[in-house]
Order: sequence, then structure tokens, then C-alpha cells
Amino acid sequence: MRQTYAVAGMTCGGCASAVERAIKRNDPALAVEVDLSRGRGTVTGAAASAIQAAVIGADFAFEGVVGT
Repeated sequence: MRQTYAVAGMTCGGCASAVERAIKRNDPALAVEVDLSRGRGTVTGAAASAIQAAVIGADFAFEGVVGT
């Protein structure tokens, strides 16, 4: 399943990379696309709760599902 999530607190490319790395840490095979300008991350193949935990663990704010 492909889902897009709002992530607050990303201010640069390094932040976007940190969010991507955090999401992939538990499952490197996940397809992750982080859009810094929109403050969103799109993930294929993971539960929202896992994404939320990864984003929060990387010190960013998980703001929920925004659609695809």
C-alpha cells in the first residue's frame, strides 16, 4: 500500500534525508520518497504506526495521512 504522510520540521535536504533514513532503518526495502518543499513523505509497504514511530524517533513531527 502506498500512503503519503505530512512531516513537519524539515528545513533542509539533510532533514529530508534523515527522515528517509529513519523510515528505512527497520526495513531497507521500503520505497520512500520525501518531498521537502511540501513537507511530505510517501511510503510503500509499511504501516502508518511504523512510519509515525520512525519520524518521531528522528525528532520530526508526524502530522498524519494526507492521501496519495
